[in-house]
Amino acid sequence: MRIAVSGSIAHDHLMTFPGRFTDQLVSDQLHTISLSFLVDALEVRRGGVGANICYGMGQLGASPILVGAAGADFDEYRAWLDRHGVDTASVRISEVLHTARFVCTTDADHNQIGSFYTGAMSEARLIELQTVAERVGGLDLVHIGADDPEAMMRHTEECRTRGIPFAADFSQQLARMGGEEIRTLTDGAAYLFHNEYEKALVETKTGWSAEQVLERVGTRVTTLGARGVRIERRGEPVMEVGCPEEERLADPTGVGDAFRAGFLSGLAWGSSLERCAQVGCMVATLVIETVGTQEYTLRRGAFMDRFTKAYGTDAAEEVRQHLLSA
Repeated sequence: MRIAVSGSIAHDHLMTFPGRFTDQLVSDQLHTISLSFLVDALEVRRGGVGANICYGMGQLGASPILVGAAGADFDEYRAWLDRHGVDTASVRISEVLHTARFVCTTDADHNQIGSFYTGAMSEARLIELQTVAERVGGLDLVHIGADDPEAMMRHTEECRTRGIPFAADFSQQLARMGGEEIRTLTDGAAYLFHNEYEKALVETKTGWSAEQVLERVGTRVTTLGARGVRIERRGEPVMEVGCPEEERLADPTGVGDAFRAGFLSGLAWGSSLERCAQVGCMVATLVIETVGTQEYTLRRGAFMDRFTKAYGTDAAEEVRQHLLSA
């Protein structure tokens, strides 16, 4: 199964604040906030939704196709992704703009304040999915993640026009989208990904009830943080999958992307939705134990030991066969 992942490509600047953001807020002065946080650490990492997901899929041997835009400073990043099993030949390189930047500070309670500079990401709207499909011999699914909003709209419409199944995944872009945009990006999606807060926001902005959303998408996947994930399909029982036990909590940045990497890899293998969710939760656990979104290494022996402990031998044996054949 050929899966293209469209989404942002960025460099992450991750900082750690030893206190709590909430301790610095004055309730009657929230209309005029002016704060500066003295941080203890700075990590400069590779990131971006599309690249993060593809990195995880590459680690699992799922051969993802990255679709996005970057700047002339992408050469080292491209080499890194290529080495980790990602097809980067469809990345557009801007002649005038830098690769996007994400700057994020995390406090002691794992709350985050972030800013995102789009840079070359704005040129993602110029990418034609048909060109990508012709190069690789067809596409079975396009994951449309947070990216230039116009690119997200164009990719969605092209998928509909050409009959390519697509997954809708607004994540960071949801806050700036209106109801009509969200309805357009959602209607007809094979998969809809979001967390609990985003789920409520989708329903509020679109005016659709939970049932009406399920009438418009094939599978609705809601991540529940430490509680795992909920999977809903119209007319079928709700499925919930828990997370493996964490060894430590390092940094939550990129955990959602890691879940999607595992879930999409399961789809590429032809696995059940339950198995897809289990693989996604296992990869997400590796990321929350690591500072940086692409700094973890998926050591297959250790991965399978923890997967077996969390989900049992039958589930583990199925996943093991896919990893061995990758």
